[in-house]
Amino acid sequence: MHRLRSLTKRQAILAAGACLLCAAVAAAALTGNVGLALTLLAGFFTILFAGLLLIARRISGLARAQRRQQADVRTVLDQTQRRLLGAMEELLLHSGDRHRELNESVAGQLRAQTRDLEAVVQLYQHVTPRGPMPPAHAPAALLALVHLIRTRRPRRVLELGSGTSTIWMAYALEQAGGKLVSLEHDADVAERSRAAVAGHALVGVAEVREAPLRPLFLEDRTFPWYDLDAFADQHDVDLLVVHGPPARTGPDARYPAMRLLEDRLAEAASVFVDDEDDVAGRWLETTEGLTREGEALLSYRRVVRELLSNRTPG
Repeated sequence: MHRLRSLTKRQAILAAGACLLCAAVAAAALTGNVGLALTLLAGFFTILFAGLLLIARRISGLARAQRRQQADVRTVLDQTQRRLLGAMEELLLHSGDRHRELNESVAGQLRAQTRDLEAVVQLYQHVTPRGPMPPAHAPAALLALVHLIRTRRPRRVLELGSGTSTIWMAYALEQAGGKLVSLEHDADVAERSRAAVAGHALVGVAEVREAPLRPLFLEDRTFPWYDLDAFADQHDVDLLVVHGPPARTGPDARYPAMRLLEDRLAEAASVFVDDEDDVAGRWLETTEGLTREGEALLSYRRVVRELLSNRTPG
């Protein structure tokens, strides 16, 4: 009964027709009308055969559609598999590259830390502080400065930007017999530097001057640079150390140094620069008598400049 209820309207009509045809065959046979019964039976089998052919055709069509769907599914699976494999290969390649980059980065950091540690050890071999030293942010650069002072023994050193280097250079100059003037635009930093100089009993060697940044018009540009009055008394500077102004104060913040201080350098002077903006390259192109000695060290010879400026063509 449940199956009868699940039949569609079309299926119910076909079932009812088949039942009627069977009943007609049975009635014709019972009434002795054999010819009619055979005719009806032949019609029944013809309809049945046609129905079976139709069903077979539909089954064949469903089978073809199923095969097409299976082929489509296989195609999609193959494409998905290839994409997954490609993504995994790319991920593995990137992972390998990233692993190498991390290894190189870690190795570079270890080398830098080792270099800085060695520099700190050598600094304390050269200098015996009389108090706690401020943190050394660039030990290799500090060691280069201390070595420069120990070997060249400058009488006058002008530093643009004070800090840890002020104390280390002051100790080296105390041994070499030189004097240091350090310019600092930040009032708080200048005060801390002066306190550090006093705490290490280096007042007789180093002087920290507060020099606020002022607008400076130079070569058709305006730069924020130290107040010119702060170094008006500085002449015959043997070593110029350019740590400032900081790059955050403006582009090419340290460029004006050579333009403004060249005439205040000694006949033979050294220039040590933290080259954040590659100003040394432009100085070398435009300053006669200036040559490069190292990555951060330049050499200045006024006699070379005078010879070049006095040379006549031909």
